[in-house]
Amino acid sequence: MYLIVGLGNPEKDYSKTRHNMGFNVVNKLSEKYNIPVNIKKFNSLYGTGILNNEKIILVKPQTYMNLSGEAVRDFVNYYKIELDKLLVIYDDIDLEPGVIRIRKSGGPGTHNGMKSVVECLNDENFARIRVGIGKPNNENLIEYVIGAIDEEDIEKLSIGVTTAADAVDEILNNNIDIAMNKYN
Repeated sequence: MYLIVGLGNPEKDYSKTRHNMGFNVVNKLSEKYNIPVNIKKFNSLYGTGILNNEKIILVKPQTYMNLSGEAVRDFVNYYKIELDKLLVIYDDIDLEPGVIRIRKSGGPGTHNGMKSVVECLNDENFARIRVGIGKPNNENLIEYVIGAIDEEDIEKLSIGVTTAADAVDEILNNNIDIAMNKYN
């Protein structure tokens, strides 16, 4: 059983922001696998399906980003998910828009949602896909990640979302090492 979690902020005002790349990837996977993500549980929206005879749970925590770990922890505990079957997807300012990075484990960096996940799980040994959003030029970081996206970046970010969804597919169909070699 795989638990695939996309990090984002739940309110409609944030739906088209850089901080919602994780939600956007889960939405893309929802369409691709025909798994509606519309059931409420553990302060999240989720959906389940089967791929290659393995259950998949797609999750979008509905807490704010800084509390995402609570929802992840609740799903991990309830479904008894081994951490090698957990995949967290989130935005990263240290990567250019459209670029992704896959890692088997590691620290949360500066991302508050990942800090919450690592803290709530008390573990860093789970896979993650970082979706690049780039750094702000002259604007405040908070405004940059939750503010409006200019037309030029929308296209680049869309490429990153599609690439991240393809990478998830590679992980599920083959394994994370193959996905890392192909997409990193």
